[in-house]
Amino acid sequence: MMRNLLLRQSPLLLVLVASVAGVKAREPNERNLYLSDHPSSEAPDVYVTADIVTVLRLEQPCDPARTLMLGWEGRFEPVECAGKSVLLVPLRDIKPEDRFMLLVTLADGAELPFTVTSRQESPGDRTGDQQVNVFRDRETPKAVLGALYDSLGRERELREEVERYRKEDSANHALATLLVKGARKMTPFRQHLMQLFKSPEGVEFHISVLTSKSWDKVAVVFTVTNNCPNEPWGLMEARLVTEKRGEPRPFALRASRVQWGPKGDTGQIAVVLDADAFNSKNGPEQLVLELFREGDGLRQAYVQLDPRLLR
Repeated sequence: MMRNLLLRQSPLLLVLVASVAGVKAREPNERNLYLSDHPSSEAPDVYVTADIVTVLRLEQPCDPARTLMLGWEGRFEPVECAGKSVLLVPLRDIKPEDRFMLLVTLADGAELPFTVTSRQESPGDRTGDQQVNVFRDRETPKAVLGALYDSLGRERELREEVERYRKEDSANHALATLLVKGARKMTPFRQHLMQLFKSPEGVEFHISVLTSKSWDKVAVVFTVTNNCPNEPWGLMEARLVTEKRGEPRPFALRASRVQWGPKGDTGQIAVVLDADAFNSKNGPEQLVLELFREGDGLRQAYVQLDPRLLR
């Protein structure tokens, strides 16, 4: 009924909440681990998470009889030692404070200790190792090549971060900052549409679509209120794509907070886009702005934006 009411109000905006579409799969990762012979060095961490098999790749075969993990019962499948690989299969997610001692013994009798745990970089975000390449000697050809790839990867990440900061230093980001701070009168935007929706979990989205014909810009402000009694709510990402082909379009985003606590915590998410975002080879095209929830990646809301907004 709510959807039909909105369609009667305007053909320019459509919002659906708590869609099960758009689940973002966890992305496994591979990394290199260089061991140290220093007596004071600690056992390096190996990060695991449910649904991901973690493989330790060694430089020589391991000894199955002398490769073991303490306290694995009920938390992991039995540790598998096959050739130059050690397989860790968690039965369920473990907490970062859970730490299991793993001792890998190589065919030449060398003992390699590890600490098996989990990594939680932000609330709801779980990242596990898919493959860990273990190097005892940094001077071997594979270790040198791995270190080179690591350096190139860090350089690429730094370039991407610099480029992101450069892009975020824009007029649209400044406008989005003013909107999340409640200073709409200091912007060229005027109210065009407004609607309130509630998710089944108790999260409210008060959605305002703003336009500025003189500046050829559109803004969408989500006032998010988390009325869930226990669980926090966070934004994993926002996407702006063309409706027909799903082609990404540029936009500026600012949020008043990283996470919304339970029991009524409220804050704003503002998105600003230029009129050029509607353009395609076949003329102006309708866009879809989507919000995805942190943790499980479920799409919480999406807004269809018609180029007629700026007429």
